[in-house]
Amino acid sequence: MNLSSEELRSLSASAAHTPKEQLQAVETGSDKIYFGVPKESSFQERRIALTPDAVRLLVSRGHRVVIESGAGAGSNFNDNEYITAGGEVTHDKKEVYQANILMKVAPPSMDEIKLMQEGQTLISALQLSTQPKAHLEALMKKHITAIAWDFIQGDDGVYPIVRSMGEIAGNTAILIAAELLCSGKNSRQAMFGGITGIQPTEVVIIGAGTVGEYATRAALGLGATVKVFDQSMYKLRRLQNDIGVRLNTCTMHPESLAAALKTCDVAIGAVRSNTGRSPCLVSEDMVLNMKHGSVIVDVSIDQGGCFETSEVTSLEHPICIKHDIIHYGVPNIPSKVSRTASKTLSNIFSPILIKFGEQGSLANVLRNFKGVRNGVYLYKGTLTSEHLGDSFDIQHKDLNLLLGMF
Repeated sequence: MNLSSEELRSLSASAAHTPKEQLQAVETGSDKIYFGVPKESSFQERRIALTPDAVRLLVSRGHRVVIESGAGAGSNFNDNEYITAGGEVTHDKKEVYQANILMKVAPPSMDEIKLMQEGQTLISALQLSTQPKAHLEALMKKHITAIAWDFIQGDDGVYPIVRSMGEIAGNTAILIAAELLCSGKNSRQAMFGGITGIQPTEVVIIGAGTVGEYATRAALGLGATVKVFDQSMYKLRRLQNDIGVRLNTCTMHPESLAAALKTCDVAIGAVRSNTGRSPCLVSEDMVLNMKHGSVIVDVSIDQGGCFETSEVTSLEHPICIKHDIIHYGVPNIPSKVSRTASKTLSNIFSPILIKFGEQGSLANVLRNFKGVRNGVYLYKGTLTSEHLGDSFDIQHKDLNLLLGMF
C-alpha cells in the first residue's frame, strides 16, 4: 500500500501519541559540561558569547569553560579577566573545539567546522540569508546539534536576543547619525536635535520594528522630529502606543516617502526580512533629491540594504559619499558597541546554559523548554528546519517527532 508523505506524517504522529514506557531520572543531577568559546573570525565580528561574569557563574556550578586567547579582546575583555573568573585560557584552538558545547556569535566557517567534534552541540547565529549549503551539509555529516540563538524564544514568545540586538542597533544608529551630521567629510556641521529658536533635525525612519522603535526613542530624546514609515498599519499603531507621544507615521507610499526624504537631515533604514534580502524601498532618484550633506544610516545593510545607493563599508572606513549624501553601511551595528552587545548576549545565554547542566541531557532541555527547542535547526545531524530544507532541497524531519513529543 502506497501512502503519501502527508499520510505518513499523520501516521507517525498518531503512533507517537500511543503511551510508552519512559525511564525517568530518580533525582535531578547536575552534569558537568565542557564549554568552548573560540575567537570569532567573521568579518567585523567583535562580540563574544560569554563575558567573564558568565564564565564565573558557570564555573561556580562545576562546569568547565575554555576560552581561546584573545577571544574577548574585541569587546575589551582581556585574558586575565577570564582566568580570574575561573575560566581556562588557551592558545590552542583545537582544545577549545574539544568542548561538549561550542559558544559562538557568528556561524562557523568551513575551517571551524573541520575542527568540530562528532556529535557536538553548537550555539551560534544562523543568519539564514548567508547560510551556505556546503556548511550545512558539513555540520550534518558530523551529527552536530545546532541551535540558532536568533531563533531562541523567551517565555513571552519574543526572540530575546534579536530584540536586544535591535534595541542596540536602533540606539546606536542615531548616535552614529549625530556624529556624522556634525563632523567628518562632507558633514553639515550641524547639531543633532534642536535648541530654542532653531528648527530641530528632521529624521525619517523606514521600518517600525524593534530597530525603528529604539531609533525613534533615541531621536526624540535628542530633540529631533521623527517620521516613521512602515508597510504595516499594525506595527505603526503599536509603535505609536509604545512610544506614548503623538508621532508622524505613514504607510509606505513612494510619493510620501520621497517627499519626506527630500526635506530630512537623517534617514535610517530599519527594515528586516525574515526570509532573505531586505526590500529596496528607496531608489537612487529619491536619494538624488535629498539635501546635500544629509546622512543615511542603513541598518538593513546586513540583508542587502533598503537604499539603492547603499554599499557595505567597514569600521575602518565606515562611510561613502554618493550624490553628496553621507552613507553609513557598516553591517552588524551591535558589533560597533561590542562590549554592551556581549554583555547582553551573555545575560541571555547564562540561564539557558545552566539548564543544560540541570536537565542532565540535551534531549531533556529540548523537551522541557519550548523556547530553546524553537532555535534548533539541526538535531544530531538531522535537519529540522523546514525553511532550510525547502531552500536547499534537503530532507528535513519534525524535531518533535525526533524527541518523541507528539
